[in-house]
Amino acid sequence: MKIVFAGTPEFAAQAMRAIHDAGHEIVLALTQPDRRAGRGMHLQASPVKAYALEKNIPVLQPETLRRNSADPHKREQAEFAYQELAALDFDAMVVVAYGLILPQDILGLSERPGRFGSFNIHASLLPRWRGAAPIQRALEAGDHQTGVCIMQMDAGLDTGPTVLSGEILIGADETSASLHDRLATLGAKLIVETLKRLQAGENMQRVPQPSDGITYAEKILKSEAQLDWNQSAKELDLRIRAFNPFPGATAAIGDHIIKLWHSRIPKVEVGAKGATPGEILGLGPDGIYVQSGDGVIEVLEMQKPGGKRMNAKTCLQTFDVAEQPIRFQNKA
Repeated sequence: MKIVFAGTPEFAAQAMRAIHDAGHEIVLALTQPDRRAGRGMHLQASPVKAYALEKNIPVLQPETLRRNSADPHKREQAEFAYQELAALDFDAMVVVAYGLILPQDILGLSERPGRFGSFNIHASLLPRWRGAAPIQRALEAGDHQTGVCIMQMDAGLDTGPTVLSGEILIGADETSASLHDRLATLGAKLIVETLKRLQAGENMQRVPQPSDGITYAEKILKSEAQLDWNQSAKELDLRIRAFNPFPGATAAIGDHIIKLWHSRIPKVEVGAKGATPGEILGLGPDGIYVQSGDGVIEVLEMQKPGGKRMNAKTCLQTFDVAEQPIRFQNKA
C-alpha cells in the first residue's frame, strides 16, 4: 500500500519503521518543523524526519495545516501542503503523535473513492484518555491497564471509531518512559496488522466509541512538576513515575532543585514519630525514605542540577546541608 505518514516523536518513528519494514511504500512524511534542543540549542530534526531522510522519503514540515490561518506565512505553508497531498497517489494516511490538528479538508483527501481513510495510533483504551498525554495521565491516575487503539479518524479529538485494539497491564514499577516503549511496540504491531487486513480486502468493523467512560489527557505542563509532600505516598509515587521522562518531578533540598525520577511504596512498614511531610527519614535498601502526607515513600533515583541521574542514597550523600533533619521543602 502507498501510505502518507504524519508523526513527530520516537513513538511515531517506531510505527513508521514497522510500516516500511512490512513492505508498504511511504510516499510522504508530514512532521513538525525542526526544533531547537540540547545544551547548544541547535535545530534538530524529529525522529520521523530523520528516518524519512534515511529512506529517501519526501518530507513536509508545515507549521499548520489550516488553510484559513490568520498568519499569511502559515497559510501559505498549509496551502502548499494541501496541494502536495491532493496531487499524491496514496491509499491511506497513518497519523501518530503528529502534534498538529488535521482539518477536515486534509482528512477528506484520504477519504476519496478507492482510499481507506486516515488511521490514528492512540496510546490508550478509548474513550479513556483522549487527548495529548494518555500515557502519563493513565499512570498518574493509577490505572492498572492501558493499551493502544487504531482509530479511524474524524474531525473530533480522538472521537473516531476503533478498528483494532490491544491491552497491556501497567507494572507496579512502571514509568512513563518504560510504558511509552511498550505501547510504541504494540502500536507498531497493530497498525501493520490493520494495513495488512485492509490490503487483503477484509471488511474491518469500525466500532463507535461508547459515550460513557470518556476522560481527557491534558497536556503535561512543567508547572505540574513540583511535588506537594502533603499528598499521600501513593499519589506522590504515581506522579514521580508518571513524570519520567517529562517534565521530571521536582523538589528542593536547601538551594538545590532536585529531579526525582523513580520511587516506590516501601515493602516494609517505615515510620518516624513526629516526622513532617518532606522529611527524609533515612536510607532504605535501594533508596531513601521520605515522609508523605499519610505515610512513607521510598525515592529510588534522583538528579542534582547539572549532574547525572543516580541512586537516591548516593545522591543524598553528596549534600552538605546544615539544617537537620535533611528534608525536601514542600510545595509553596
